[in-house]
Amino acid sequence: MASKKPISPAADPTDKSREKILRAALHEFSVHGLAGARTDTIAESANVNKALLYYYFKNKESLYAAAFEEVLNLVMQNTLAVLESKCSPGEQILRLALNHFDRILTQHEFQSLMQQEMVRFHHGKSSSIPMLASKAFTPLLKKIQNAVESGIRSGELCKIDWMQVMYSTYGSNVFYFMSAPMMRLSVPFEPFDPATIEFRRNACVKFLGNAIFVDRTHGAKLARRLLADMPMPPIDNPPVWRKFLEKKI
Repeated sequence: MASKKPISPAADPTDKSREKILRAALHEFSVHGLAGARTDTIAESANVNKALLYYYFKNKESLYAAAFEEVLNLVMQNTLAVLESKCSPGEQILRLALNHFDRILTQHEFQSLMQQEMVRFHHGKSSSIPMLASKAFTPLLKKIQNAVESGIRSGELCKIDWMQVMYSTYGSNVFYFMSAPMMRLSVPFEPFDPATIEFRRNACVKFLGNAIFVDRTHGAKLARRLLADMPMPPIDNPPVWRKFLEKKI
């Protein structure tokens, strides 16, 4: 009787090793970067032997690329779902602003990898940014453009440049976190205090509610409803979280 052929990890539907390796790699790369990350640490964190790590990924660079793409896919699924939701274009834009703010606030590993990749891209070393542009950013921009232009046609949104809406939606969030360490020296409050962050989160959406809607009463009412429906996510550990933002964003 012929012996059964052993099932390789790639063919075994019950095997979760690759998933565990990617989760461990995401954390290691987000903290130490591509150069500083150690595959020994990743294998140990994933509770697999190093040989299995190289069974799935031929080298550290391919593991890094896979980890980046994995988290990017999750982020983009979440973001695009906002722009595909069955609500008015104006509500989609406000929800997009909140979604982006909360991503900066909670998805530290993705934000860290993005920061690293932007630096690597500046030095001509990133292959992930071109992939991000074609696979994620270009489709996202198209959906934002469609939402704004649809809102203009319906009479809900003012006749404004769709890219200005995009910059206002994303730019104000990014600038707040990037400038917070410096602003601390100039303002009489702590920018990274949870209450201050919640105030800024609310103010961003309320501003858009007043700025881009033809009927400002409608925009303001919509902003208030969404803030009630989408409360700020909890910050599990403020000291660690604050240290991350000051270092990475």
